[in-house]
Amino acid sequence: MQIRGVGGRGYPVAVSDRAGPRERLGRAAPKPVRDAVRTAGRAVGRVTAGSRTLPTFLLIGAQRGGTTTLYHYLLQHPQVLGAADKEVHFFDLRYAEGLDRYRAAFPTQSSARRVQRAYGAAAIGEATPYYLFHPAVPARVAADLPDVRLIAVLRDPVARAWSHYQHEVELGWEELSFEEALEREPTRTEGEAERVMADPLVTSFEHQHHTYVARGRYVEQLERWWAALPPERLLLVRSEDLHRDPAPTFDAICRHLGIERWQPDAWRAYNASKPAGVLPETAARLRETFAPWNRRLAEATGRDWDWDAGP
Repeated sequence: MQIRGVGGRGYPVAVSDRAGPRERLGRAAPKPVRDAVRTAGRAVGRVTAGSRTLPTFLLIGAQRGGTTTLYHYLLQHPQVLGAADKEVHFFDLRYAEGLDRYRAAFPTQSSARRVQRAYGAAAIGEATPYYLFHPAVPARVAADLPDVRLIAVLRDPVARAWSHYQHEVELGWEELSFEEALEREPTRTEGEAERVMADPLVTSFEHQHHTYVARGRYVEQLERWWAALPPERLLLVRSEDLHRDPAPTFDAICRHLGIERWQPDAWRAYNASKPAGVLPETAARLRETFAPWNRRLAEATGRDWDWDAGP
């Protein structure tokens, strides 16, 4: 990738070889072919794990908050290298496989050195939204990546819960109505956080997929991260700002990662959803549920997240 000048706001604009003919062909290939290529790539990564990097940053969530959009922006930056898959799921679902398994997902050290020589610094990362919510992940990250930089994109918890529900329905993993799913969440997920915390071999489908309300209680998740790593390592991004006014938000993200101020050729949302469709009375009940958690978040971060009135 080479810088070719500056854009309309004075930002460097990059020419990327990551969206060339080979990548477009890969996107057009049938899913079994893509899966086979991905499996082969992982096998090569495991064999060459000793020559590969570990990440310098993690996008840790929140799910359905804009993590995919942010990760696409970052991958276009000339100083950023990404994992073979956006969501590696090492610290949440695959931790028992060991750090070499994780290292295998990332670029080689020689690739990182090439970027460093060309641009002065390289940022290497992945984006797994379940990391923010999984109770065992902060301590694992602190042990294995003590210098890592973290970014969490937080969205209005009512809109996030509805988007999460729609996503599970589309995947075929939710058959209840939204209202029924909200009512049954406490019984569905009872004891599941304790189970995944106690044993790195344990995973929980209910904890990962049916926690529509629990994932919106952001402050209790952030407190685990603040206790495990220096709070200044974790940058909090308001999802609505990322979508409505992306340039200054992305500037702050670049500063946090220690890379140059930059912007893509165009800002566009990836994997986006809209909150339309939730019943007004359900949204009102959720706003009441989340209000005290939003107040705690505002007190803990010293900023007003401006969610209580809705979108």
